Amino acid sequence: MSQTILITGAGSGIGRDAALALAARGHRVIATTFTEVQAQAIRAEAQARGLALESFKLDITLSADRDLLLSLTLDVLINNAGIGESGSLAEVDVDRIRRVFEVNLFATLELTQVALRGMIARHCGKVLFVSSIAGRLPMPFLMPYSMSKFALSAAGAGLRAEMDQLGCQVQIALIEPGAIRTGFNQQMTASKYDWMGAGSYFSAQAAQLKAREARIFGWLEARNTDSIVAQIIRAAEAKRPRLRYVAPWIQGFFVRIARIFGV
Repeated sequence: MSQTILITGAGSGIGRDAALALAARGHRVIATTFTEVQAQAIRAEAQARGLALESFKLDITLSADRDLLLSLTLDVLINNAGIGESGSLAEVDVDRIRRVFEVNLFATLELTQVALRGMIARHCGKVLFVSSIAGRLPMPFLMPYSMSKFALSAAGAGLRAEMDQLGCQVQIALIEPGAIRTGFNQQMTASKYDWMGAGSYFSAQAAQLKAREARIFGWLEARNTDSIVAQIIRAAEAKRPRLRYVAPWIQGFFVRIARIFGV
């Protein structure tokens, strides 16, 4: 059955690919992006593929942009917009962490509250939070991002329990991607080198850190978004989605093992 699905952060990566895949399955997809240029690009891509897709600029940190949802009747909201930041918690400017939380948690929750007004009133709807495997396992030098995803996953799980108690048939689920080759991880890990100077605790290790990060992501990253897009589709189309959808599955498996052994 066709649904009206709005996805944030659809200008690139997982969000873009998920929007196009959902449109190809016959859903009415509203692909929102951080800039108007991105909105135009995904509309052109959809047209080239013969897909019906709507798109407009939606900065989730702006209340006027969030309120655009008030005029829409949504079956599914996919909270995909997010930013990354890296660096040691011993020295990273806390304002950088605040910015990550503002986008990945606070603005995401504010947008969700707008969408929930209509969903709760209609006693139906679905909200998917795109979190991360990084939200289940502490990762040195990635904690500004990882902490925000820990919080987002907790928020999604708590909201799911609240909606169950309300009995309004609004479904909540978490999408937890692993490392996927979209360029996001490289931008995030590189961000700390913008401010790490000679005075950094880790300045003597910077070259070693860069090499290790390149090696790990080069080995770990899935080569495309197919596996996580399939999970997003599964969650969006499920009558009663489960709490967590993880991909690639092997990365999720390793996280579970690591948690069992207290890594």
